[in-house]
Amino acid sequence: MKTALQSGLTQLGLPLGPTQVDRLLAYQALIAKWNRVYNLTAVRSPEEMLTHHLLDSLAVIPALIARFAERPFKLLDVGAGAGLPGVVIAIALPQAQVTCVDTVAKKASFIQQVAAELGLKNLRAEHARVEALPPQQADVVTSRAFASLADFVSLTRSHLGPAGVWMAMKGKAPEAEAAELPDDVAVFHVEPLTVPGLDAERCLVWMRPTQESP
Repeated sequence: MKTALQSGLTQLGLPLGPTQVDRLLAYQALIAKWNRVYNLTAVRSPEEMLTHHLLDSLAVIPALIARFAERPFKLLDVGAGAGLPGVVIAIALPQAQVTCVDTVAKKASFIQQVAAELGLKNLRAEHARVEALPPQQADVVTSRAFASLADFVSLTRSHLGPAGVWMAMKGKAPEAEAAELPDDVAVFHVEPLTVPGLDAERCLVWMRPTQESP
C-alpha cells in the first residue's frame, strides 16, 4: 500500500515526507477500523480507499500550494464525513489550520480521534450544522459531494474571511449548478483534476463573492 501511495504522490508531484506518508496510511487504517462499527464510508477495500479517498483528496493539494505556498491559512471542510478532504489536507499541509464540520456525531468523534492519534495539532472537528457555527473567518471553505453549489455557498457564506474563497470538489464541471448561483457569487476558475488510479472526471470549482452582501 505504501508503494502505491508513493507512486500516486509522484504522479501528483507531491514530495511528502516519510512522516506524512505514514500518517496518511495510518489514517486509512483508522477509517477501515472504525468502518467496521460506524459505517463511515461505503468504500471497503484498501485499494479503493487509496484511490477514492486518499489520492482523490491529495489531488487538491497542488492547487492549495499554488494559492498559499507555505503561508498559513484557515480551511473549513463542510460535511466532512470521515474527514475527506480535511484530514488529508491537515496531514499534507502543516501550515493549514483545518476545521472539519459534520452533523453526524460519530463522524466528528472519529476526526477528533484521528487528530489525537496522529498528533495533528492543526486539525479539529465540530459536530454541528454548518449554518449554526460561529463565523470561522476561513481563507478556504471546501466540500466534497456535500450539496449543490448554490446551497453550499448559501450555507457557508458567513464563514468566509475577508478574502476567502470557496473550493468545491466535483466530478464533471457542474455548469447547470454554476448557472444557479446567486448574482453576487462568481466562479473564477474551474480546475480539472487527475486522480492517479481513478478513471473518473474530477474538478475543483473556485468561487468568491463579487460584492458585499446587504
